[in-house]
Amino acid sequence: MHKWAEAIDSFSDVSGRAIAWLTLFMVLVTLLVVVLRYLFDFGWIWLQESVTWMHAAVLMLGAAYTLRHEEHVRVDVFYRRRGVRGQAWVDVFGALFFLLPMCGFLLWASLDYVSASWALKETSREAGGLPYPFVPLMKTLIPAAAMLLLLQGLADLVRNVAVLMGQVLPRRASVAANSEADML
Repeated sequence: MHKWAEAIDSFSDVSGRAIAWLTLFMVLVTLLVVVLRYLFDFGWIWLQESVTWMHAAVLMLGAAYTLRHEEHVRVDVFYRRRGVRGQAWVDVFGALFFLLPMCGFLLWASLDYVSASWALKETSREAGGLPYPFVPLMKTLIPAAAMLLLLQGLADLVRNVAVLMGQVLPRRASVAANSEADML
């Protein structure tokens, strides 16, 4: 199970780093939109919409990477003063009762929404907006994000259960050690 958790971690790292490049492209497209609009009094609706969709893609597809590197928001009042085992208990509780059910619900609830978008060959509501298949493709990121987050949550759960059983170091120590090694 530990090798499975490491494989999920690696996948989250690769996908997170890849989607991070989209932020650079998003900034460049935003610059293009501004230059076209204010210097040339010209613009395309689809180009403006693409910035919004790229931002959504970065947010959704970057969530598993954020969880992997523990950069997410947590309720520090239950976590900060606990030791490694106490933190593992909080993480196990949070995964079982909040993260995994939320991901499962999001995955389940989004499937009809996404399949309807594909069936309708949905396009933008705006004249001159994004054509088919961009809108359904972007909506497909909702269940994809839920699945990525679900997998990363399961990997974290496996790791925290191992910590409670005294088998391996917690990810917090390994991530901190890797971050320090990267900085040297």
